[in-house]
This record gives sequence, structure tokens and C-alpha cells, in this order.
Amino acid sequence: MRIQGISQARLMEESELCVAEAAKSGTPAQMLVATRLISHPEAYRRWESEHAQLMRRVSTHAYLNRQVIALRSTALAQLHRKAVFEYLQERQLTRQQRHRLMAMFHSLKDYSASLIAEHGNYVRGASSYWCSHHLARRLMKDTVFAEPLHLYQERYTDYFRIFCDVELAETETEKEAIAPMRLLQPLLKLQLAEARREILTMDYRPQKVWHEVEIRRPTGDTERLRTLGSPGTGRGPFKK
Repeated sequence: MRIQGISQARLMEESELCVAEAAKSGTPAQMLVATRLISHPEAYRRWESEHAQLMRRVSTHAYLNRQVIALRSTALAQLHRKAVFEYLQERQLTRQQRHRLMAMFHSLKDYSASLIAEHGNYVRGASSYWCSHHLARRLMKDTVFAEPLHLYQERYTDYFRIFCDVELAETETEKEAIAPMRLLQPLLKLQLAEARREILTMDYRPQKVWHEVEIRRPTGDTERLRTLGSPGTGRGPFKK
């Protein structure tokens, strides 16, 4: 039986509630971003306008199963959108590398303008990403937004970190240190594409769990591997 989809008005109402809740009781990062968004009316209006367009792409589908797939796609896009600023926060970059990073993702020649634009992308993208989670878990009960999407985020963070590390390596020592990661890039990109395809094609069955999530569950005799491209290796996608 097909389930009627959720209206645009309800999606926006719940999204605005999500931002308000994040400002009051979210994680430290969520509270910082949501508070900044709410305290700047112009920034909030811009986010509201952009988010309304995103939610329109979801609500245009008449039935919930199609809305779920559209919301998954929206979440992935916003995850990609906030990656540049998160990388900038994580890595201790030289002034030259920061300028090169902005030039990689922006057509603006002025560094300060590019940085401001990227920060805005991060604030709005992160807010819409959290809202997508809120809608999927509270209204749609889509289990893909639990561990499967979290696993994808881990993979994307690894891939994006290595991508930037490779591009920004300056000295011969840095290039030599990042060489093994450069060789891994094609495999990581392939794995990321497979994970994305899995998420977007998985049937809307709340009880179904991505098989790889089960494989990755701690069993007592497993240990989490070191994050690829972790700090200390130097500085260091899908483009938005």
C-alpha cells in the first residue's frame, strides 16, 4: 500500500523546529552553528529560502517511498557541501595552502570573499543536513539515516581529506608521505560510489539494515583502524 507523502509546509515546519532545538540542546557544534544562523536574520532567511527549495524537491513526490529517496539524495548533497570548511577546521594549513584550498573550490579570486562564502555554505549546508536527519528519523522512520549514512559520511570524510592532502602537498617530504594515500584514491572513490548507490537504491524498509553495517559492528575482538590521512601526515570528492 502506498503511503501519502508529507507536505512542503510540514517539512519546513519540522526543519525550523530542528534548527531551534539544535540551538538549545544540540551538540556543541550544532549549537554553535544553529545559534549563529538564528542570530543573523539575513543568514537565516537565505538558509530558509534554500532549504525550502530542497524540501520542494522532496514534497513534489506524491508518495512517501519516493520522498524518502529524494531526502537521502538531499542529505548526501549537504554532506558534500559542508566538507570544505570542515577540512579547513581540521587541518593546520599554511597561509599559502589555505589560499590554494579556496582556489580549488571557488571562482572568486579574493581569498577573504571565498572564505566567507565557504563559511556560509558550511552553516547552511550543515543546518540542512541535520534537518534531513530530523525529518527522516522522526517523520519517515528511515533506517538509512542511522548507521548506513554515518558509514558513508566516514568514507566521504576519508576520501575528501586524502583528496585535499594530495592536492595541497608542497614539499617533497610531504608528497612522499602522502604517496600511499594517492594510490588509494581510486579504490576509495569506487567504494564511495558504491556506498552512495546502495543508499539511493535501498528499498524503503525501516527494518532493513545495510549488510556492511552488520559487518562493521564491534564484536569484542575487533579494533577501529586509524583514520586515513590523520593529523600529523601533512595537510589534508564529489564537488558541490
